[in-house]
Amino acid sequence: MAFDGLFTRSMSKELQTLTSGRITKIYQPNALEVVLQIRAAGANTKLLFSIHPSYSRVHTTQQSIENPADPPMFCMLLRKHIEGGFISDITQQGFERVITFDIDSKNEIGDSVKRKLVIEIMGRHSNLLLIDAENNKIIDSLKHLPPSVNSYRTVLPGQTYIEPPKQDKLSLTSLSDEELKQTFAQNLVAKELIEKFAGFSPLHANELLHRLTMKEPVTATRQFMNEIVTTACPTYVEQDGKSYFSPTNLTHLNGTETQYDTLGELLDRVFFARAERDRVKQQAGDLERWLQNELNKLKLKQKKLQKDLERAQNLEQFQLYGELLMANLYNFAKGAEYVDVENYYSETAEKVRIPISPRKTPIENAQSYYTKYNKAKTALVMIEEQQEKTTDDIYYLEMLAQQVQQASPADIEEIREELAEQGLLRLRHAKRKKKPTKPEPEKFISSTGTLISVGKNNKQNDYLTFKIGKRNEIWLHTKDIPGSHVVIHSEHPDETTLKEAAMLSAYFSKARESASVPVDYTEIRHVKKPNGSKPGFVIYFEQKTLFVTPDEAVVMQLKK
Repeated sequence: MAFDGLFTRSMSKELQTLTSGRITKIYQPNALEVVLQIRAAGANTKLLFSIHPSYSRVHTTQQSIENPADPPMFCMLLRKHIEGGFISDITQQGFERVITFDIDSKNEIGDSVKRKLVIEIMGRHSNLLLIDAENNKIIDSLKHLPPSVNSYRTVLPGQTYIEPPKQDKLSLTSLSDEELKQTFAQNLVAKELIEKFAGFSPLHANELLHRLTMKEPVTATRQFMNEIVTTACPTYVEQDGKSYFSPTNLTHLNGTETQYDTLGELLDRVFFARAERDRVKQQAGDLERWLQNELNKLKLKQKKLQKDLERAQNLEQFQLYGELLMANLYNFAKGAEYVDVENYYSETAEKVRIPISPRKTPIENAQSYYTKYNKAKTALVMIEEQQEKTTDDIYYLEMLAQQVQQASPADIEEIREELAEQGLLRLRHAKRKKKPTKPEPEKFISSTGTLISVGKNNKQNDYLTFKIGKRNEIWLHTKDIPGSHVVIHSEHPDETTLKEAAMLSAYFSKARESASVPVDYTEIRHVKKPNGSKPGFVIYFEQKTLFVTPDEAVVMQLKK
């Protein structure tokens, strides 16, 4: 993870714009995240705190995060102590991954009080704590650490706040020019640099060492640290299937590079899709398991039906055996286990050996084959019907599984409701909504200003295509691939809008990670829903096809 001490220094500087801002709203989307809405410099800004073990971070965000109907206890406590308060200072000690927000607030009777909101960004040990600044006591924290878990410090309400243990490392910014020359004259490797100097992750250690090969040590080091402190160029790099991010240029990498205006935008790009996926997993883990189990059952059933079909396809042989036996009733003796007869249906009239039961008469043996023929004929029709239904069910559940994979937390309940309406799943015990709400497809704006809607589940797909969309507006869907319905709210969209809508269609489909994805588009009037078909299923005609490659960065830019 590159949210190291150097990145934390850059972030603490960027967040200085929130100093003197007023905390107007507080939300807690889940057990690991808190969002503050802050009014500063004449604008509202959302500040996200996350203590996720893999995505721990703090930054401003432009993304919308679904909040629960009932706020958790920690959220209520934050509202009580700091909502309406003003941020007086934002500080970071050295290059530690700890940022402290000093907040001037008021208590229940209107007296001024001072609080500290401390985010500790330390992987699985990350935490967010609210502290009474006057006596340095912990009011509460997202994660509690009793003495049995951590002997160095106790993190519980009422306990004195003890900072995480500091690393005994030097700061590059405190060294003189001569000390820098002596340090890098030793030809340090990345591991030695990390062990000796505060704030470095392997990414930034390798970056500095690369720069030292191009410039003399003092200039290279001063320039690098100055870029870190001034947040010169938030950078995102994709190379060999991996992503890297930094507050400065990563000259030692040669992958695809994208630069952003702020660290907040950079981290939205890096973490939002992953964090959203994790939020959905917390809410829909049981639903994913259920869908996978049902798919496994259906695929096993499909294999068994194929074997039954192969057996049933012997019906012509059963009919032939019955007729040959009837034509040769007096040509074999009672008690025989097989009989060789001439196949007069064949041009070569070859001999056919027919198994028979020695306990049955010739007529009974012939009738037995006729019975097998009739049963196989009936079974063949039923098996083919079952195969078609099983194939449809597999496609339907695979489509739902894909929708769960790409859903936002708000979409999950609609998927559960759909399964309940289909009689496939019982709804979990939960408070009923006061009144049914209309599905809300996600909205995007193309580069040329045209509105594009995307259905994230089948309820939204049907509502978008047959309720919201107009007859002559453009409808898109991935060709023969489970995915979302996409509608361009224009009868004559420009080429840029059409390509961007096709990219949205490919991105919100099972082919999200693929390249050159085929996307069909046509007017909504050419899209029909067959009678009795499952939610989200349609047929369409008069279509044309585009080939696009999904790009998450473009999708985030289009999001309304």
